[in-house]
Amino acid sequence: MRFLKILILICFIVKPIQASENYHLKKISNLNNPWGLTFINDQEVMVSEKEGDILIINIKDGSQSKVKHNLNYKVDGQGGLLEILKHQNDIFICYTQDRGDGKTSTSIAKAKFSKTNLNFKNIFQANPPINSGYHFGCRMVIQDNKYLYASAGERGGDNIAQDSKKHPGSIIRINLDGSIPKDNPKFKGKSDWLPEIYQIGIRNPQGMTLSPFNNKVYISNHGARGGDFFGEVKFAENYGWKLWCWGGTNYSLTKCGEVQKWDKRFTNPLYTWVPSIAVSAVQIYKGIEFKEWNGHILMTSLRNQSLRKLEFVSDNKVGKEVVIFKDNIGRIRDIKIGPEGKIYLLSNGNSALWKMSKK
Repeated sequence: MRFLKILILICFIVKPIQASENYHLKKISNLNNPWGLTFINDQEVMVSEKEGDILIINIKDGSQSKVKHNLNYKVDGQGGLLEILKHQNDIFICYTQDRGDGKTSTSIAKAKFSKTNLNFKNIFQANPPINSGYHFGCRMVIQDNKYLYASAGERGGDNIAQDSKKHPGSIIRINLDGSIPKDNPKFKGKSDWLPEIYQIGIRNPQGMTLSPFNNKVYISNHGARGGDFFGEVKFAENYGWKLWCWGGTNYSLTKCGEVQKWDKRFTNPLYTWVPSIAVSAVQIYKGIEFKEWNGHILMTSLRNQSLRKLEFVSDNKVGKEVVIFKDNIGRIRDIKIGPEGKIYLLSNGNSALWKMSKK
């Protein structure tokens, strides 16, 4: 018990290193509560705004155009239009789908790419639909041009994340057409799991990235009052929410979870923040603009309004943390690596698209 108290005290005292300012931030375009960012070519990005618009923005001159779409979305608390992702000639979007009677789902739709009109069709719906405006997730990555991974938040339902017969609070893995991979956990020893579920025990994962170095999928996840983490997506494993809260406490300051430390039932995060910084999007850097960062983790924050770099020592070990900047552009919602390794960020405090480059 004494060791645990000392460990918690260290978590509060040890601060990340502050980086020297060798970067330049430039505002490209003003937006309205942006959520997701994807490159459609070397000159343009597509952006989703939570309130319902999809935009194309020229990263050279900041000009915008609006794309029509047919999504049956609902702006509900933290929900609306969420992650957007271009892959080959398709656009995937994760969004809050209106299911009627006040209930919504974290859903995924797919459309043929167009700059003017996107005709989406659903390929996944998180069930059951829930009457809640909390914890939708949602980020997506595509692995091997074959598998779509997505994060589905637990909608404020706490232990629903332990129910493998329900989607909320899990990592989803489907084929690009929405069909189910035959090597998902359901067919490999987890017969009581829903077929789309790849991993359970997640709270509110608003970051996901595919490493260009080892082809593994990683997430960032919101804890409660403490317990934000960065970790690997692992086949048929359980991150523990809400049996284990990764060092955090309830917002009421009471103990969170049935156990207060990691045990072998759960996936162990690679890095944890106590107190929380409200982690959001994450990328593993590969590029020439900041070539000294190659292989390192770039983590964005909402409440803490910072961009942080974590050194990847190995596939299963994270080293020191460096704060690149803080309080410069507000709450940082998304991050993507652009042409030649320049970094593009969405802020939804002052709502804008930013470019980060070397001075």
